[in-house]
Amino acid sequence: MLQALTVTKRYPGADKAAVDNLSLTIQPGEFLGILGRSGSGKSTLLHILSSLILPDSGQVLLRGIDICAASEHTRNHLRRTEFAVVFQQHHLMPYLSALENVLLPFMGGLTPVTAAERAIACDMLARVGLADKAAAQPGKLSGGEQQRVAIARALTRGARILFADEPTGSLDSATGASIMSLLADLNRDGMTVVMVTHNPEYAGQAHRIITMADGRIAA
Repeated sequence: MLQALTVTKRYPGADKAAVDNLSLTIQPGEFLGILGRSGSGKSTLLHILSSLILPDSGQVLLRGIDICAASEHTRNHLRRTEFAVVFQQHHLMPYLSALENVLLPFMGGLTPVTAAERAIACDMLARVGLADKAAAQPGKLSGGEQQRVAIARALTRGARILFADEPTGSLDSATGASIMSLLADLNRDGMTVVMVTHNPEYAGQAHRIITMADGRIAA
């Protein structure tokens, strides 16, 4: 489904490449855990796979098509439709309700949100267990609930691959475990999940783990 072929990324002024000549294949429906210490290159790899940044060299193939060679318009379309990305920080709009935050991907230009789009957003909140918190603003939600809203928002466009960059990093252990359970549920429903973490216990819940060090997959 998704392949990285000899990708390399070096940031200006860095002594070493953040990702160094790395190749990786992700199968449809897989739950992949990317484990590593801070600075190992794991988040950079996830950002390359999700097309948020481009490698200096190499290819990222989605069903055989090199998305690195595609136009920015095409990559933006992929991020709206095929890919969903969630981060350690929730990036919710504090003055909007949970439902309105989930509706944000549908709010383009001056066109009103349709009843069908609102129904999708409500379904997504129900899917992450927050149907009863639709009217609550982020400040009234716990950290775990805010992360669930962020995941619901990421899924509104029917993405096939969920990229999660340290999704439990700012949560306590019990709340983090509930987010991991949600990711596992989404994966069982058929979604491909690629998760970056520094927590071996959480990584162990994935189908497969790769460990990164110095920009490469450790042997």
